[in-house]
Amino acid sequence: MTPDRNPARARLTPGPGQESVWDYPRPPRVEHTNERVTVEIDGQRVVDTADVVRVLETSHPPVYYLPRSAFTPGVLCPAPGQTFCEFKGAASYLSVGSAQGAAWFYPQPTRGFEDLTDRVAVYPSAMTRCTVDGEVVTAQEGDFYGGWITARIVGPFKGAAGTWGW
Repeated sequence: MTPDRNPARARLTPGPGQESVWDYPRPPRVEHTNERVTVEIDGQRVVDTADVVRVLETSHPPVYYLPRSAFTPGVLCPAPGQTFCEFKGAASYLSVGSAQGAAWFYPQPTRGFEDLTDRVAVYPSAMTRCTVDGEVVTAQEGDFYGGWITARIVGPFKGAAGTWGW
């Protein structure tokens, strides 16, 4: 799958050490990585871990799933809402400190996504700061998917207004 010839959707060629989201598969792939991820909110670092799983899906920046146990005790609280992913199953939501509904998890991920069990993903736009190997993350525009953009990832990225039909 590649974006069409519309210049706004033209696939960017990755440079050395970069990945194109247009090379990611559909259905998505779960990938363990040893990148160090930190998450900060409300004036405190609430996650610092290298036990990380990325979900890679065509046209989307990676979503990082972090062990629930890596979060500062008490910072995660249940939040209302549930969504359904055709690949991963039913997601439930969590608040992270003062950020209501800013994280999600799959209580019973579907077959092929079992590595997401007991892991939580956060919307980087709702956090004060998220980093991957020391680089500050840019949030995927639109927030529906919660992707984490670093210099390692090139697009264009689905999520912004006008990209839903890609």
